Amino acid sequence: QLQLVESGGGLVQAGNSLRLSCAASGRSFSGVAMGWFRQFPGKERTAVARISWRGEDINYDDTVKGRFTISRDNAEKTAYLQMDNLKPEDTAVYYCAADLHKREGLPAAMYYEYWGQGTQVTVSS
Repeated sequence: QLQLVESGGGLVQAGNSLRLSCAASGRSFSGVAMGWFRQFPGKERTAVARISWRGEDINYDDTVKGRFTISRDNAEKTAYLQMDNLKPEDTAVYYCAADLHKREGLPAAMYYEYWGQGTQVTVSS
């Protein structure tokens, strides 16, 4: 089992930044790919970014490319999502997730085995 806990959400004005953290505990972090998703009200979770175990493979959704940066610290068992130049349309609940398998691109939510509880990000105009 892998437990994931997100933190760092909140209310910010458009153009500002937030950094989300996802702390993992439980089983080994080795070989685990990490992803960030967001969910708009009444919609399904959509992938925002993904980083492979060693960080050599990183992918972003086009809507956040150039503004968001995913990273990880394997020694600390933590993944991060740096969100810059936030826009009101980024307002959503953000989730981190763990995938025990090596995959290409931005896999959908169904491919992730473990999830955090989510953190609200609200961007005001």
